Amino acid sequence: MRKTIMHSINPVILSGGMGSRLWPMSRVLQPKQFQPVNGVDGQSFLQATALRHRGAPFNEPVVVANARQVGLIASQLDEVGVSPTILGEPVGRNTGPAVLAAALRLLRDDPDALLLVLPSDHVIDGDLNDVVGRMRRGAEEGRIVTFGITPRYPETGFGYITRGEGIPGCPGLHAVSAFVEKPDLERAQALVDGGNAHWASGISLMRADVIVEEFRRLEPETFAAVEAALEDGTDGEAGSWLMDEAAFSKALDEPTERAVFERTQSIAVAPVDVAWNDVGAWSAVHSIGRKCEGGNVLGQEVMAIETRNSLVRGCGKLIAVIGMEDVIVVDTPDALLVTNHGNAQMVKDAVKRLKNDGRQEVDRHAAVEAAREQGAEPEPGPGTAADRTRRLEVAPGRFAEVTGTGEAGSVVTVAAGIALLKVQGEPTEARAGQIFFVRPGETARIGNIGSEALTLVSVDIADPDAQDRRLAPAQVKSADQTEPGPAAARRHVA
Repeated sequence: MRKTIMHSINPVILSGGMGSRLWPMSRVLQPKQFQPVNGVDGQSFLQATALRHRGAPFNEPVVVANARQVGLIASQLDEVGVSPTILGEPVGRNTGPAVLAAALRLLRDDPDALLLVLPSDHVIDGDLNDVVGRMRRGAEEGRIVTFGITPRYPETGFGYITRGEGIPGCPGLHAVSAFVEKPDLERAQALVDGGNAHWASGISLMRADVIVEEFRRLEPETFAAVEAALEDGTDGEAGSWLMDEAAFSKALDEPTERAVFERTQSIAVAPVDVAWNDVGAWSAVHSIGRKCEGGNVLGQEVMAIETRNSLVRGCGKLIAVIGMEDVIVVDTPDALLVTNHGNAQMVKDAVKRLKNDGRQEVDRHAAVEAAREQGAEPEPGPGTAADRTRRLEVAPGRFAEVTGTGEAGSVVTVAAGIALLKVQGEPTEARAGQIFFVRPGETARIGNIGSEALTLVSVDIADPDAQDRRLAPAQVKSADQTEPGPAAARRHVA
């Protein structure tokens, strides 16, 4: 066994998934990791993940993501002072090939590279880095360390890892007794009661050469495919590296756990007692949300009467929920979800059906689709996307106004930059990838509080009962005055 040398740790953030159980908020091109953690403003899941692992002993992260998300990733991480290496996936192949690609990339510069694999969309409250630091020795010695969360209740939506005997010389590190796929309630309760089972967090620590050699041994075709995809790739947006599609498509479509962890003798588990949530379904969003009377988590324009333990989020229009319990209602301009806590995991089944039917609602929000069409410069005409879409650039320190003028108002996407906006309420910060809604006749004041240009795309929302009427274009304008800096822009919007 090699002599233990404490090397820096390279965070590897996996950002390729859609988060299908959080549809209709999460779409293929606007997945949950780019949305604010608290559902309103502030840091996105991706930003919070990157910032969680900053400073010694961490290097700048490697992000492996859908190639179509590269620009948004670079923009969001630049906002928080993070300079990642970004590897773009031309097609989705689950976490196995993504981790392998990151490991191969790191080995080019450092034969002793150590990587910490991180999902981009989890909420963690507690000192995870303390445990990571203590497990570094085990990883340096050639073990693949997976982190197991102390379970709080018998969750059926998570996988479990059961621990075996402690590993000599590595306090807190244990052999893995078994991996348990998402169990039924009875089995989950037995695992929790047994005291030696942990939720599988998806977080792991290992040497890059160790995981590469395990892929070479266990999945040689995938190893060859990913190696070729990196070698034959091309330069992409924001300094990223886009892997070759023909080669990458040959890799297996499996998570790292199934491809390697469940089959290797090098696996070990480190228990972690932190508050953790993968926010994998709307019931999880409810559990971490700020609850009001009756245990409800409600949006700003929701009226709840005799309603308990429910999550209701809207997009500008009033939603009244009366005499309900355990319901989940999520409204967006182009899709409405109604379910309950017991069936929240089944949202992914609806997404599968939407994909099979070729529905665009699974790919992107209506505003982004219209903006994409605008970029293709279609001929303007009654009711076309070009006719009802406006793009606005706001310089740092300036502000603009957007008035909702579609039959059902306007939806505005922050395409780039940091905005401070006010729409009939308290000032709210919005970042690249976030959307907000302006009702007909209502005006939003928007200030650029960043150091770069703020780009907004406003799209009028059509009334489905008024398809024969010509849509009035959104009234989007810049203010004439120039403010001396972001602080002044904040004062004007507020």
